[in-house]
Amino acid sequence: MEHKKLASFPKDFLWGSASAAYQVEGAWQEDGKGVSVWDEFVRIPGKTFKATNGDMAVDHYHRYKEDIALMKEQGLKTYRFSVAWTRIFPNGRGEVNQKGLEFYHDLIDELIKNDIEPMLTLYHWDLPQALQDEYGGWESRKIIDDFTNYATTLFEAFRGKVHYWVSLNEQNVFTSLGYMLAAHPPGVQDPKRMYAVNHIAFLANATVINKFHEMNMPGKIGPSFAYTPNYSIDSNPKNVLAAEDAEDLMANYWMDVYMWGKYPIAARNYLLEQGWAPEIEEGDQELLESAKPDFLGINYYQTATNMFNPLDGVGMGKMNTTGKKGTSEESGIPGMYKKVDNPFVNRTNWDWEIDPEGLRIGLRRITSRYRIPVMITENGLGEYDKLTENNEIHDEYRIEYLSNHVHAIREAISDGATVLGYCTWSYTDLLSWLNGYQKRYGFVYVDQDENQDGSLARYKKDSYYWYQKVIQENGENS
Repeated sequence: MEHKKLASFPKDFLWGSASAAYQVEGAWQEDGKGVSVWDEFVRIPGKTFKATNGDMAVDHYHRYKEDIALMKEQGLKTYRFSVAWTRIFPNGRGEVNQKGLEFYHDLIDELIKNDIEPMLTLYHWDLPQALQDEYGGWESRKIIDDFTNYATTLFEAFRGKVHYWVSLNEQNVFTSLGYMLAAHPPGVQDPKRMYAVNHIAFLANATVINKFHEMNMPGKIGPSFAYTPNYSIDSNPKNVLAAEDAEDLMANYWMDVYMWGKYPIAARNYLLEQGWAPEIEEGDQELLESAKPDFLGINYYQTATNMFNPLDGVGMGKMNTTGKKGTSEESGIPGMYKKVDNPFVNRTNWDWEIDPEGLRIGLRRITSRYRIPVMITENGLGEYDKLTENNEIHDEYRIEYLSNHVHAIREAISDGATVLGYCTWSYTDLLSWLNGYQKRYGFVYVDQDENQDGSLARYKKDSYYWYQKVIQENGENS
């Protein structure tokens, strides 16, 4: 629909930005921190671009005050960050590492002192290696107790200071890339194990959300889901059905469980036919249905366009992790759908579709289906940025991308969606899990490269000043 006049952003709208511990902190062996699965995985030859790792990352651990000062100057309302589980419990459980807890106390206090709302992500993929070694990490239900113990420790530590909590970040990504595509730890290709792991993650997520509410924590909690809305390539009913299948298996399969505690029927039936469906034990259904998130976090980057894929059609192809445009392989699920190029949108150098309208569509779908407030927990453009001789970065392509997405959010609010805030990805440049330091997302350029011998100096990009103005105007001219 086209509105005669767009609604304004709420006065308390949280204009923010985001990061993840492994990608920014560095200090991987300092102050008692334990080893995570990512600390080990990046040391396997060929797993990351030019063998880059997060040992130093962009040194946020030592430079957080400098980074927060830049946030304050920009006018940021919220900063979403994750806690490294291994800083709190080096082996996943046991005695609390007070030095690690102290770092996050200091970080949170510094944010509050600068009028920036802390938004804390409990889990952003850096599982303690000790738990992976002991019982297979997410493959065992033992992790539910260990994750809940870890979360409870943070709830107690930061009660009243942190009011927005993200339980799991992109569960759909860390389970599928870790257990279906072998691109993330633990490097497995087994769909049955993937869906079993995913079910256990659902149970852990539900348990932690219930614990949060049982403790009468002041604030809100919800999971963060990487949502890629699906389209049909045309009006051919077979392709329309393929898009429905993709939406059911790749989106509703997660969001329905978060919101309703129930798997979508068609997707569940497909997994049963394949022999991949997870085992639902006594009490699981009741637990999943009992957990009620206060908001749904959405990480939005792109849409997917689909057509029918026969039983002898294409399977999962390789992702573009090189930044060479057009190198993604065709991928899909035989008998269901395959992803095809959308002729109406542009793509990044990593072949991600640039589709701001898709964010509005996604927010509309969520609003109609679940009637829950949404927090945009990630949205951003990963691209090559160039530092000029005068230490300037003219990233007009990022400004265009973000501006169009902010406008789409405003349109969705006008449609009736409740959106609590908008966190761009990312605040500073950071280590991209598989793409090293060549793929940059931040408002702040960090002098760091694949050899990890940069000066780590921070420089404001043009997009930094653009967002500063958006915040000042509360998005009124977006």
